[in-house]
Amino acid sequence: MDKLNKDQIRNLLPHREPMLLVDEIYNIKKLHSATALIKVRNDSFFVQGHFPGNPVMPGVLIVESFGQAAAALTASGLDKSTYENKLVFLMGVEKARFRNPVIPDCDLILNIEAIRSHGKVWKYKGEAFVDDKKMADAIWSATIVDRK
Repeated sequence: MDKLNKDQIRNLLPHREPMLLVDEIYNIKKLHSATALIKVRNDSFFVQGHFPGNPVMPGVLIVESFGQAAAALTASGLDKSTYENKLVFLMGVEKARFRNPVIPDCDLILNIEAIRSHGKVWKYKGEAFVDDKKMADAIWSATIVDRK
């Protein structure tokens, strides 16, 4: 599978609107890397309050977008029984840098890579771009746990 649309992503992740941030994933290299699209729009749920008259996508939501894209990449490469009735939880963010503000109306492109896995713990890195300009980058880890 080289591409996932929003419905396919919704089938892989427990997130729902408005917190399902990833709109599309493409250039998928199974369990290794992918590119994700987040459509940051003038009507995105965070725009009204962050900040009125000067909207910016919160850095924490950029990190959340990285995590969702990584979880979908991983789930799409695993046997369904491995992630069925499971959740992926963020364990830590080693480094996150916010280089430029992400201002609506834009397409935020995330390049993510799984850099290590050990059992149910995965480590990833990612870079976020708008029009080829780097907006943010991060290294983070996540784990797959039983849904309770």
